[in-house]
Amino acid sequence: MLHSIKAKDYMTASLVTLSPDTPVMEAIKLFLDNGISGAPVLDNLGRICGLLSEKDCMAVATKAGYYGEAGGKVSEFMSTNVETVDADTSVLDIAKMFMEKPYKRYPVTDDNRLVGQISRRDVLKAILAIHEHVW
Repeated sequence: MLHSIKAKDYMTASLVTLSPDTPVMEAIKLFLDNGISGAPVLDNLGRICGLLSEKDCMAVATKAGYYGEAGGKVSEFMSTNVETVDADTSVLDIAKMFMEKPYKRYPVTDDNRLVGQISRRDVLKAILAIHEHVW
C-alpha cells in the first residue's frame, strides 16, 4: 500500500525558501521564527541551488569565533549537493532513502521545479494513516 502513496500526497507545499544572497543571519531568524530547521535555496529562476540547514548555520558561530566575523550570505554556508525526490516517488522509496542517508527532509520537485518538501515526519504520517485505514 505504501507503494501507491506518493510524495505529493504527504509533502508540505508551503515552504520558506531562501536566495543565495539572503544574509545568513536573516535566514537564522526565519528558522527560529517559523520553527523550521532548514530551507531550500533557489536561484533567480526558481531552481534549487542549495539547502541551508541548522547544521550549516553552525559554521556562522565558528567563523565568528575564529575570524571575528558573524554573518555573510546564505551562499557561503549552504550545502550545494542537494538530493531531491520527484513528486511521484512512492513514500516507501522515500522511507528507504531516509534509512540509508542522514537527511531529515528532501525537496520535492515536479519537472525540475520545487513543489514542496517531504520530511521523516511526513512519511510517518503516511504510515499511520495507512495503518488506521487498514485496521
